[in-house]
Amino acid sequence: MRAGNIHATAVLLGDRGILVQGDSGSGKSTLALTLVAESTRAGRFARLVADDRVLIEAIRGRLVARPPGSIAGLAEVHGLGPRGMEHEGAAVIDLVVRLVEKPSAPRFQEDRRIALAGLSLPALDLEARNIAASAAVVLAWLRQPPMSGDG
Repeated sequence: MRAGNIHATAVLLGDRGILVQGDSGSGKSTLALTLVAESTRAGRFARLVADDRVLIEAIRGRLVARPPGSIAGLAEVHGLGPRGMEHEGAAVIDLVVRLVEKPSAPRFQEDRRIALAGLSLPALDLEARNIAASAAVVLAWLRQPPMSGDG
């Protein structure tokens, strides 16, 4: 079991946890809040777990994300700064989204995995700051049935 405090944002959409990684200014918070808003608008449960910093830990073969206590329930709203919002205390992560610069973002996503906390997780590399396109890809990925044996 390995734990860490990483630079990322995590959300829970229905029963699926999404961890968003990327450089500062890549759109992590904006993508996360867009995913929560789109899911809520569609009548599905959606909550922020943690923004900017995420505590991750491998527990029984699953990656669990939690907010650090000092920033629990806060998210950076672009142009406004940190704002309080409803949040979940933890989520099992099913997908890692990496926001990368355009030259590094593939035109088509392939089945790929990355390692975090000693676990292998499905991953998507999406274009940084292209929130509408990235949200569409993540929401399409979520419509797929969960793969057995993830984690």
